[in-house]
Amino acid sequence: MPPVSVSAAQAGKLPQATTYATIPAAPADPARFAVTNGLVVHPLAAQVVYAAPGKAPVAVLPATELGAPTWVPVVRTGAGWDQVLLPSRPDHITGWIYTAGAKLDTRHTSYLLRVNLAAHRLSVYNDGKLLGSWTVAIGAPGTPTPTGRTFLLALLAPPDPTYSPLIVPLGTHSNALSTYGGGPGTVGIHGWPDSSVFGQSVSNGCVRVPATALQLVSTIPLGSLVVIS
Repeated sequence: MPPVSVSAAQAGKLPQATTYATIPAAPADPARFAVTNGLVVHPLAAQVVYAAPGKAPVAVLPATELGAPTWVPVVRTGAGWDQVLLPSRPDHITGWIYTAGAKLDTRHTSYLLRVNLAAHRLSVYNDGKLLGSWTVAIGAPGTPTPTGRTFLLALLAPPDPTYSPLIVPLGTHSNALSTYGGGPGTVGIHGWPDSSVFGQSVSNGCVRVPATALQLVSTIPLGSLVVIS
């Protein structure tokens, strides 16, 4: 099914599917806790995102996000179409990209990150093999870490780090706070200088991890799936 035609002027009026955006017309994730087959896509040029094959456009997925190439997980495929997770609000939204003739880089990542909130545990797998598991800190009761599947959105190295040398934003947001320090409230994985927090529910929603865990996560391809439950 071909996509609805969208002119350059129409595309310019659509929201950019970034962590800063809210896209109320985007369809919900059909399986919030399911594991994908590892297929990820990177738009080499901005791509229009649709509500469904043959349906209305809802956003534009840019080629870069937070200074890095945009990589998003594919959660469903069809003839000439991919349904992908989006990093925008509200959480757990998706969109469809028309792949026939599109400028896309399609790859496969064998990595999977699982965060077990009840156990305060981060586990990292590669091709089903456990690479490591760590006790971590999660969101406090009033600012809980959001559940569901999301993905590694970017890798940031703050020029003047205060609490972590690296920050790994995820494609999900705090449901309790609209912003973190003026940003869009993007939840991430990062380190913490005080190890006594690990095993505690004390953060604003982010997952605080030991240095060894952060180092491993920083090497994992963007777009890799993260399941928080």
